[in-house]
Amino acid sequence: MTNSNNTNMDLWNSLSITDPKKVKPITGKSYKGSSPQPYWLVQRATETFGPCGQGWGIEIVQQGFQQCNAETMMHYATVRVWYMQEGKKCSVEHMGGTMAMYKTSTGKMIYDEDAPKKSVTDAMVKALSFIGFAGDIFSGIWDDWKYQEMAAAHYNEQKQQPSQNQNNQQNSRQSQQPNRNQNNQASGQQQKPLAQRYNDALLAIKDAKNPQTLDKAINTFKGTQYESGISKACRARADQMGWNEAPPINQVQQQNQMQH
Repeated sequence: MTNSNNTNMDLWNSLSITDPKKVKPITGKSYKGSSPQPYWLVQRATETFGPCGQGWGIEIVQQGFQQCNAETMMHYATVRVWYMQEGKKCSVEHMGGTMAMYKTSTGKMIYDEDAPKKSVTDAMVKALSFIGFAGDIFSGIWDDWKYQEMAAAHYNEQKQQPSQNQNNQQNSRQSQQPNRNQNNQASGQQQKPLAQRYNDALLAIKDAKNPQTLDKAINTFKGTQYESGISKACRARADQMGWNEAPPINQVQQQNQMQH
């Protein structure tokens, strides 16, 4: 979840933040943890690559039942997730498994008729994680509740983007046109839509190594519709790193000028 400037990580970084509302606790296992809702990952894959069967899809490479003992049987499945990226078909394989028959601690025999479906779903989720889907959960940083606050702020802001972006584009189209060429030459960063710059900023905040990164983000998005989300993300990262939340840079400059 680091190296946000590495282009090899572009796809991963665009997929790695999970909506806290789409996470469920792991049950029925000997270990505890969190897992993304599988059908939400299907939706995310469709948003990213296109309709299932066209832009991406799954293929069952192998599946079967394994008899462990007289009272225990497991179903396993190997699934290939394929997706189209820049006109090229790419794929990832992973395995999943589910107990199809077992005896409980009370001596009751359990038979799970949905075991094959669960194994395929398990394998699909794990394969998608190798591309970057729910990377924050599988990499372990999800366990920090402060990170979860940042992820929640990210998705709350995204829900507000469609109508706000449309209004901003209509209001600013005429004022931006005269300076278009000048702005394009001045900075490649300014060519990006504000929504994309916001997503880039959230990734930078998540991996920030010093408070100056937070100061820059706060000042960049001050007065925009993303100010609240950036502020919450910066506050969560500052708490996570044990930093005192620094005042915006322009406020520090004004204080210095008053002293002189």
